[in-house]
Parts: sequence; C-alpha cells; structure tokens
Amino acid sequence: MFDIGPSELLLIVIVAVLVIGPKDLPLALRTAGRWIGKVRRVSGHFRAGVDAMIREAEMDEMEKKWREQNERIMREHPADAPAEMEPTGALPTRAPPAPIPPPAPAEAPAAPSNPAASAEARAEPSLAPETKPQQNPPSLSKPDQPLP
Repeated sequence: MFDIGPSELLLIVIVAVLVIGPKDLPLALRTAGRWIGKVRRVSGHFRAGVDAMIREAEMDEMEKKWREQNERIMREHPADAPAEMEPTGALPTRAPPAPIPPPAPAEAPAAPSNPAASAEARAEPSLAPETKPQQNPPSLSKPDQPLP
C-alpha cells in the first residue's frame, strides 16, 4: 500500500521520539494503532458494501439475460404445440405398434416310411436316458459293522 523503506521508517521514528518524547511515545503509538484499526474496519465495511452492490448488479444482469432467453424459447415452442419431448427429457411415448400375427401353422409332417419306427417313437414318450437310483456307499450299506 504505502511504499516506505527502512531508511524512511527510521527517520519517522527519530522525529516521533524528538517531537513526542520517549515518555508519551507508547500512548501515541497505542492511539495511532486504534485509529488504524478503525480505518481498516471502515474500509472493510465499505469494500463489502461495494462487493455486494457489484454482485447484485451481476445478478440483475443474469436474471435479465435468463428472462430474455426464456421468452425466446417460449416463442419458439408455444405451450399448445405438440410435445417433442417429455419433461424428463425422454422422447414422447408413441402408440404401441400393431401386434404381429402368429406364424401360420406348419404343414403336418410327412408320414414316416417305416411304420414300425413310428410306433416305437409313439410308445416311448421320453427320449431322456434312464438314470439309475443311487445306492448308498459301501461303508454305510452294512449295518452290522460298528461306526468308528
């Protein structure tokens, strides 16, 4: 803020000691410190007020800009126009497409050339291999042996 060098500060201290005197110098420095504190508080308060006014002016400018953009958008997209998008941002739902008709039934399979093979196929409904029932392990299948 102030550009005071060491030699200038020394000159101020010497003049203060000669003019005020060593006895009253601490009281004078204390009073000067209080004044400097008051000036700093007032300047801080003034700076905060100026910053608040600048922020308010910027907010008013932004609100004006947003209002103009909103009016432009509302003119381009009137409320009674069909919706292009849902409020969520998704495209509007359309009517579901017509159901697809089931495929035409296939023609009956041709009769097998071997009538005996077709009779066996009709008699055996399951083509899965037969499974054997599980047996107990040999150590458990003998009840007369004592358990360890």
